Amino acid sequence: MDLIESYRDELAFARRPITRLLLALLVTALAVFPWLAPEHLVFLATLVALSSIGVMGQNLLIGYAGQISFGQAGFLAIGAFAFGHLRAWGAPFLVALILAGAAAALAGGVVGFPSLRLKGPYLAIATLGFGVAVYQMFVNWEVLSGGRSGLAIARLQPLFGLSASRFQYYVYLLLLAAFTLASYNLIASYVGRAWVAIRDSDIAAEVNGVNLTRYKLLAFAVSSFYTGVHGALYAQVLGHIEPQIFNVLESITLFVAVIVGGVASIEGSILGALFVLLVPKVLADFREMVPVVYGVAILLVMIFEPLGLYGRWLKTRLYFQLWPFR
Repeated sequence: MDLIESYRDELAFARRPITRLLLALLVTALAVFPWLAPEHLVFLATLVALSSIGVMGQNLLIGYAGQISFGQAGFLAIGAFAFGHLRAWGAPFLVALILAGAAAALAGGVVGFPSLRLKGPYLAIATLGFGVAVYQMFVNWEVLSGGRSGLAIARLQPLFGLSASRFQYYVYLLLLAAFTLASYNLIASYVGRAWVAIRDSDIAAEVNGVNLTRYKLLAFAVSSFYTGVHGALYAQVLGHIEPQIFNVLESITLFVAVIVGGVASIEGSILGALFVLLVPKVLADFREMVPVVYGVAILLVMIFEPLGLYGRWLKTRLYFQLWPFR
């Protein structure tokens, strides 16, 4: 077992030589992937990268802060349409991305106020109402959504002689790496510890000096920022967005990704995003079975593997570490 002697050691992504080697192999594989894989798989990997950011934000809120939210579709829509308008006004890609995330974070801070009074299913219903309200707002206000024709998004211009799909893949992969490192840093900091304390017992956390108002609102704001960026990147990939894209099913899909991937797990967020994107692809000819698979997967996880796909990965890794002694 690795000995953690400092905060810097705790933030280290890989402390053992074998872990560093495996990480280097993974980075190499991801770097060469778009040159070896067919176009449709590169596009799928791009979708996994952008979706992982949104699932990660949802996991910070649910897994670490213990606040249930079904309003993520609203934050997706805010991020996507804010990004679209900013790009139409000539804002550079990164500037538009950050401002779109900030717009969603501002909305998240406002939505977080019910969390100061509500818990569990009551908070979930309140956030669900927010998602529905945002959906109706974009449907009925054509100045925000572009009306029946929707909103066209300016394409990301490729650089370094790369094709559009490969350049987009590398950009999204770098963004995922940045958000992953930021998430590790955040949950290992005082803020992350405060969230975990609130999740386990908000009364005990408050007695020990944790400001519930500040950290609950911060959890909603940070999670919404991730989701807003997710919405902006999704809009960029699609090139054209309409309000109907961001219905309540998007909130449920993110929730499924968190549960199946692994609650309170950064790696599980990526695995969960991969799961919810692969299932519709595998069942392309039987789309009506996708919700059934999601429901069965949640039941199986809750009964047999509470830590989700990440928990299964941990057990598999432990098995090979102890083999042949079990």
